Amino acid sequence: MKSFHRICCFCFLLPHFIVLSDATDTLALNETLAAGKTIISSGGTFELGFYSPDSSSNNRYVGIWYKQVSPVVVVWIANRDVPVNGTNGLLKVTDQSKLTIFNGEGTAIWSTNSTRLVQKPVAQLLDSGNLVVKDAADANPANYLWQSFDHPTDTLLPGMKLGLDLVKGINRYLQSSKSKADPSRGYFTYQMDPNGFPQLFLMNDSIPQFRSGTWDGTQFIGSPGLNSNPLYTYEFVNTPQEIYYRFDLHSSSVYSILTLNSNGVLQRLNYNPRNQDWTDYLDAPADSCDDYGLCNAYGICSIASSPFCSCLDKFVPVSPFDWQTTDWSSGCKRRVPLDCQKGDGFLKYSGIKLPDTRHSRYNQSMSLKECEKLCMKNCSCTAYSNSDTTGKGSVCLLWFDNLIDIKKLSDSDQYIYIRMASSELGSGSNKGKIIVISLVLPAAVLLLVLSLILYFKKKKKKQQWTQTEQLSGEVQIGGTSERYPSREYDKEDVDLPLFDWQTIVQATNYFSSDNKLGAGGFGPVYKGILVGGQEIAVKRLSEYSMQGLDEFKNEVKLIANLKHRNLVKLLGCCIQAKERILIYEYMPNRSLDSFIFDHDRSRLLDWPKRFQIINGIARGLLYLHRDSRLRIIHRDLKAGNVLLDIDMKPKISDFGMARIFANENEANTKRVVGTYGYMPPEYVVDGYYSTKSDVYSFGVLVLEIVTGRKNRGFTHASHNHNLLGHAWLLYKDGRFQELVDDHVSKSCYLSEVIRSIHVGLLCVQQFPDDRPSMSSVVLMLASDRALPFPKEPGYFTQRNLFFEPEKSLSSTKADSSSNQLTVTMLDAR
Repeated sequence: MKSFHRICCFCFLLPHFIVLSDATDTLALNETLAAGKTIISSGGTFELGFYSPDSSSNNRYVGIWYKQVSPVVVVWIANRDVPVNGTNGLLKVTDQSKLTIFNGEGTAIWSTNSTRLVQKPVAQLLDSGNLVVKDAADANPANYLWQSFDHPTDTLLPGMKLGLDLVKGINRYLQSSKSKADPSRGYFTYQMDPNGFPQLFLMNDSIPQFRSGTWDGTQFIGSPGLNSNPLYTYEFVNTPQEIYYRFDLHSSSVYSILTLNSNGVLQRLNYNPRNQDWTDYLDAPADSCDDYGLCNAYGICSIASSPFCSCLDKFVPVSPFDWQTTDWSSGCKRRVPLDCQKGDGFLKYSGIKLPDTRHSRYNQSMSLKECEKLCMKNCSCTAYSNSDTTGKGSVCLLWFDNLIDIKKLSDSDQYIYIRMASSELGSGSNKGKIIVISLVLPAAVLLLVLSLILYFKKKKKKQQWTQTEQLSGEVQIGGTSERYPSREYDKEDVDLPLFDWQTIVQATNYFSSDNKLGAGGFGPVYKGILVGGQEIAVKRLSEYSMQGLDEFKNEVKLIANLKHRNLVKLLGCCIQAKERILIYEYMPNRSLDSFIFDHDRSRLLDWPKRFQIINGIARGLLYLHRDSRLRIIHRDLKAGNVLLDIDMKPKISDFGMARIFANENEANTKRVVGTYGYMPPEYVVDGYYSTKSDVYSFGVLVLEIVTGRKNRGFTHASHNHNLLGHAWLLYKDGRFQELVDDHVSKSCYLSEVIRSIHVGLLCVQQFPDDRPSMSSVVLMLASDRALPFPKEPGYFTQRNLFFEPEKSLSSTKADSSSNQLTVTMLDAR
């Protein structure tokens, strides 16, 4: 153990913490807390007030520190980027249900972001160190309007979550201070990365410095020193709603924190009451092998070896000369190249920190044997593993890229099976394959016979789908996935209620024009009321529709399996002769375009509602791309396909053009579908689509929501650019306020508006690789971290080279389809 000297800089600052207290833990409405006063948690553990980190500075901050501990460690700071100059600052609970810091001139310099108003808001410092704003009249003590635990600074306290709330759009991460005397945001962050199988990353700006490794059921295997201790309990939660890590203490008399210092070192600090000092218990990175990717692809780092890096067994350096000079940047390669057609196998490697999982896919309910079969069937699968070593669970991990950041760990129970050429597996491997085939083949034939019997029994039972048309057949597949699709999708029949024709006719009053809500590429949509009074939306396929049976089956199979608050709910379907009908939940506020593009109705959308809609759409797309059972690209995201419920919350609709994506990074189509103004360049020109296609559409939609203007057909007196080009030019010049819709331009949420424009421009960048993933978009919207400057958007400088605004894609096919694409245009619903 070594004494922790970093915080001793506060020793001479103790007079700045000698303050008077009213011995209360609460600040009521319109009460103020000035410099020299504090509030103390009910158990006396934590104290909150103004302080200065440097005796030579006049800057004051509102912070939280341990009350009975010396030297003082500030564990949370409110206004870390905007200090109060002088001693005249005030902390106050306002009638807007916000906790606000005012400087000496009475200007608000920091405020909580709670949006719900209550009659009796109070701020309370809990004995956990959590500062909360809540309704004093609310009987539920956990029903907070705002809490500091959702906004950590550089310290993780026991019970605090480090990670993401995907429902609320909250990202909790640690960010270092710039220096000991300057608590403003520094360059280092420690955060949960949700891509692939989630891991914790220490980042220097956007460059990985250290990786926690995968969760093995009890700890993150790459940082055992930060976990294994009888004083603590640990929890890692990974669900579609939340992804987070936290630790708790067995005893409330023990003080222990996880902090990220200004030098980018993550430290576990324990307080020693006998010595009255903080002890630096453990650090990360701990040694050279903790440096991210030191040995590059298929290299393994061992701190006990000299040199540190070597190639995995059966692998050789890509550049032997560089490796002899300890330059490991080129990495390693297989000694014998793979040949999937001739048959590869897998070689087991154990006692390691599993490689980076950001580009992996996983299934949390699949056995190791099933995992092996899944990887074996896909020639792109480079390795597989079960990351859970407790024996209580099974997490199938599949890698589809080079394996990076592998470290030798003597106490690790994790192992990985890496794909190898059959010649590297020993002479008995082919014989083993023959034996396996001889055993499996008869069983496969028997299984096929049984499957056919079951199929015909089901077919006979499903006569209500009509004798001539069955709602079956596979949905087209293409694109890329972040996790492997569930095997449940192989079912040919969808568990979906079937409505009879007469019920639909009565509900819509024989498809009366008075009940018609609108029409699109699929056909007209009617409002209906069922016998019990339930309101429904009835989507009827027109015989002149550009969509047909394939799109109908596609939409039913896709949306019947989707469950998310930001996706419209499919209630059932109906097939009668040539009639094909979908029945949805009724959305009383109809589509988003009817608000944002209407001068009068757009007044009803203030900024909080617009920001709620942006975040809701983002979370819906994130679910489709990463968290849903089927991993879907929508391909026709636009304002007309976002419906609004009674509370103006958004729900993505119309999945007729959607596609499931499996193993490829992108897919190609001969039939381009979508809507002008929302389709990215690579899709219209070359037919390539991926998740980044939806990201582009989302970016267009964000800019339309902020500006209240359509991208398609946008004109400006000073140039010929579309809305995207116009927004980019203004943003480059710092004139972003000219973009904002008049109905929100005077809003007090300017920082959120600017951030939304910035995120929108990042999403519409010309090249797909430059665009963020939807998981990154959700994080960027929820946090206040610095964002990269956007590059030029698609269709910016050469707009007229593609299509005139009023021409349909299909009408230009003869002139522009050199790649022989069949191009289909679906205009606004």
